[in-house]
Amino acid sequence: MIIGLDIDNVISDWENVCLAYFKKEDRKKRNNGIINPDAKDATKDMFDWSDAEKDAFLCEKMDEMGKKMKPLRGAKEFIGQLKQDGHTVCLLTHRKNMYWKNPETITKKWLKRYQIPYDKLVFTKTTNKSPECIENNVEIMFDDSISNCNQLIKSGIPCYVVKTMQNEVYKKGLSMAYDWEDIYKIISRNAQKKKVILDTDTFNECDDQFALAYMLKSQNKFDIEAITIAPYHHSKSGETIAEGTEKSYQEACKICRWLNFNPEGKVFKGATNYLKDGIIDNDAVNKIIEVALKNEKTYIMAIGAITNVAMAILKEPKIIERIEIVWLGGNGFGLSDNNEFNFKQDVQAVKAVFESGVRLTIIPAKGVASNLMTSIYELRHHLQGKSALCDYLCDIFCKDGYHSYRDRRVIWDISVIAYLINETWFEVSQINCPKINDNLSYQYNTSNHQITLVNYIHARLVYQDLFKKLADSNADTAQSEQPADA
Repeated sequence: MIIGLDIDNVISDWENVCLAYFKKEDRKKRNNGIINPDAKDATKDMFDWSDAEKDAFLCEKMDEMGKKMKPLRGAKEFIGQLKQDGHTVCLLTHRKNMYWKNPETITKKWLKRYQIPYDKLVFTKTTNKSPECIENNVEIMFDDSISNCNQLIKSGIPCYVVKTMQNEVYKKGLSMAYDWEDIYKIISRNAQKKKVILDTDTFNECDDQFALAYMLKSQNKFDIEAITIAPYHHSKSGETIAEGTEKSYQEACKICRWLNFNPEGKVFKGATNYLKDGIIDNDAVNKIIEVALKNEKTYIMAIGAITNVAMAILKEPKIIERIEIVWLGGNGFGLSDNNEFNFKQDVQAVKAVFESGVRLTIIPAKGVASNLMTSIYELRHHLQGKSALCDYLCDIFCKDGYHSYRDRRVIWDISVIAYLINETWFEVSQINCPKINDNLSYQYNTSNHQITLVNYIHARLVYQDLFKKLADSNADTAQSEQPADA
């Protein structure tokens, strides 16, 4: 991973040195001491100094304080371990500001003096470090500033606020790292690929092909255990579920081959019926069980009817403790019904999953995933001509075989992939798993287990990542021509 680290209060003990200098100077002034112990830091409103007094003091003493700082406990050792683990360490600091006279020289000498290992040192233009993080492909950032972290998260960069004496009370929902041991654990956890199964009705709509390609282009995040084929049925198409399953299987294999991902032993045909029919045995179900039982944790990304997953849970309940499901299905909880394709196809399967107690995240379709609206014009701008795959995705966007021509539509299914890539692109809440009424609406209750509900998707950040990955020929070894079975 490319790890971004602020310097002051993340690597250096800026807070301790700054506070000591301010206390000493305060005794020379009015000697009123700390008048606001809840201030964000000593340079704000902790002492009864005017802004002019504060600025003048910092301009006079900043370089001296920079030389006096020492590394925080464990910083040097854990950064060294991160380097040994193969990570890239990028230091990003806004020391080039009005207070410092020689920030670059002092910083480089300080890092050398204390033998802090790093790959790159970046002096940001403003306190908003997002542009420099994006430019340097930073995958996770650690900063002590609440406002900096919020700006980074808005730009789609996962960020943790590093605890200081003052900032914990102001974090307002931000994830916090408490010391360098904690920072190392967070990085190690984020660096581990998630073991995943994608359960997809690949030929149902064009959004499944986008989602599958997105997952395959994100193998730095995912250890892909299996791709299982979910059932679907359009009454007007005249196709049986079995025929749709076969088309989905072939389509999934085609996308896999296109991106040089061997489908053999990875793509499995699933149910050709719904749970109400009572048959709960197929290749996909058996593979879900096999993968779940061998791994400590497996994420199931379900972007169709949740039939295969429900069947696997019913056939082998032991997997409930070893899986986490992220499902695109149903509508927003404020709406009056769940007249939504993934939900209404197999209501019994939805009920089985809800009642199992499994760890579950729901991304509702209408009202949440519906924010992922785009157009053929946007797709052509970002993807047309980038590869044969990109051209194919543009082609099927307008007409997927089941629907009439559309120049604007929602690419629903990428939501689930994006959620497991970067949860900060999503706003969520914890709720008790609802019951399902006879009219398919949700009934709130306080007795069921808790699940995660996605309430909002920052669509711009999702599409930014999707377009970048699909258009990047270096992200894979994609064929320049269509595979033989296309």
